[in-house]
Amino acid sequence: MTDPVFDTAVTRTYGSRLPIVAGGLMWLSDAAYVAAAARAGIMGFITAASFRDPRDLRAEISRARDACGDLPFGVNVSMLPKLVEGETIAETFRLIAGEGVRFVETSGRNPEAFLPMLRDAGIHVLHKVPSVRFAVKAQAVGVDMVSIVGAECGGHPGLDLVGTVVNQALAERRLTIPFLIGGGIGAGSQIVGALAAGASGVVIGTRFLVARELGAHADYKAALVAATERDTMLTMSSVRNTIRTLANDTARAVAGIEREDPDVGIEMLMPHVAGAIGRQAYATGDVSRGMLSAGQSLGLTDRVEPLADIVARLEAEATVALARLRPVPANRREAAE
Repeated sequence: MTDPVFDTAVTRTYGSRLPIVAGGLMWLSDAAYVAAAARAGIMGFITAASFRDPRDLRAEISRARDACGDLPFGVNVSMLPKLVEGETIAETFRLIAGEGVRFVETSGRNPEAFLPMLRDAGIHVLHKVPSVRFAVKAQAVGVDMVSIVGAECGGHPGLDLVGTVVNQALAERRLTIPFLIGGGIGAGSQIVGALAAGASGVVIGTRFLVARELGAHADYKAALVAATERDTMLTMSSVRNTIRTLANDTARAVAGIEREDPDVGIEMLMPHVAGAIGRQAYATGDVSRGMLSAGQSLGLTDRVEPLADIVARLEAEATVALARLRPVPANRREAAE
């Protein structure tokens, strides 16, 4: 039986059992992954940007619907500034709406321009931001829920680099809509801490990279299991697109370029940071090349196992943490004495 403390705006909104969101993972969050998340009692999002052809995204949504059945899933839409002319964000949202998807996770920039379209389609919007000041703005423009990821997160922690614990304390004071906390989350005790600070749940990425259902090479997952919380790097702040990745040859090369020329442009970095390079690591297991997003919760990735087992461990750890906070009845204390 699930502890009543886990009954939050997140579980009520998504119909999930636990207040955990498996955030979108570029190139990796597919139908198999979100179905595994749904069966584990949490919420998952397909990454739309992983499917360049709209027909492929439509097919993946169909596969997810078949795999999840009545269980929830959504679609992540990254709105990071494009490096090429032309955008397809509006078209992507129209496709999602047309497929009857009820939940989206947005990120990258202000979603205000697209909210009327999403509201008309009855779609719930969870917007991901790197610090509370952006969450306040997202609240003002009308998103339904926000997730705030601290500097410890893999991927894009923003330029402020505010830590997770500070973000959750600020969010409690400044937000009125439900919020989730992310960035370095990989233990059940952290979930309890986030709920105690007023969050409605947590968003997890790195900790789930070693899930068996994730479509990545075994050597890639083994490298993450072997890594520690000290094996990540921050780069690309020179182009105002800071990213935390696995510390590898590519990340060190990018850091070197930025040291030599603080005003380097994205054109000079593209031969190193192009997403297609990193995607190869997931296929080949060679983690020496590519910008491979990974956060400091690498220190908590200790084995490859089914996603349901990871979630079960998180729930068990959270239950232990809750027990520490609950008073022992007097009769039990007396018996123990």
